[in-house]
Amino acid sequence: MRYTLPPDTVHHYARYGAVVLRGVLTPAEVAQLERGIEHNLAHLSPLALVASQPDDPGRFVEDFCTWQHNPDYTAVMQHSALPLVAAQLMQSDTVRIYHDHLLVKEPGTRQPTPWHQDQPYYNVAGRQNVSFWIPVDPVPLESTLRFVAGSHAGTWYMPRTFRDQQAKWFPVGTLAELPAIDAHPEKFEQLAWALQPGDAVAFHMLALHASSGVGPGTRRRVFSARYLGDDARHAVRSWRTSPPFAGLADRLPDGAVMDDALFPLVAIK
Repeated sequence: MRYTLPPDTVHHYARYGAVVLRGVLTPAEVAQLERGIEHNLAHLSPLALVASQPDDPGRFVEDFCTWQHNPDYTAVMQHSALPLVAAQLMQSDTVRIYHDHLLVKEPGTRQPTPWHQDQPYYNVAGRQNVSFWIPVDPVPLESTLRFVAGSHAGTWYMPRTFRDQQAKWFPVGTLAELPAIDAHPEKFEQLAWALQPGDAVAFHMLALHASSGVGPGTRRRVFSARYLGDDARHAVRSWRTSPPFAGLADRLPDGAVMDDALFPLVAIK
């Protein structure tokens, strides 16, 4: 059976910038994704990094852009319910794979993921986009992804490095600085959901989000699949984006449709 998007989910995505999708992947697809994650961890790419401090009792590992070399990732990104759900959430006639992102917090990892938006780190302009945050382990509420409701409305905030808060992308002063969300929680409505394998959170690339570390008995393996819609355009940057796409500016000028082998269209019917 094909996954059926719950009523009002598209409206909630447009309004709040993040929604939960229960059971969007089948048990077989979760098992496939878990195999892909373990293969990825055993064969990290040159883009992989450790995002936790050296004295952290756990370890926060990230990797990017490996889906084309990982058959289990490829199958989930192209042949699960994700592309069709992406089309509906983005309200787009086309769905294009942007990239994948592995995020693994090993047991006892203290390193939080600070508040940030994703799109300012990227090389993409446009409003039609979606990221799926898909755990293959149960995620309790205290270590799940949290969002500021409605923060995707348009403001771009200054992207900074997670560990030392350096501005390595847009020049300082050209974008707004992040508000003090944790210091004034009463001013910012937050969304968060405990998740089971098969569940996912879908969110806009401008939605402010963050997460905590994980407990000593908790392993949090997450795969993010990112898609672009009709209005996505290449935004050539003078700096190294995260993730980077070497040589892309030689093939796609600024403002061009993201029509490149790195970002294939996927079937949604």
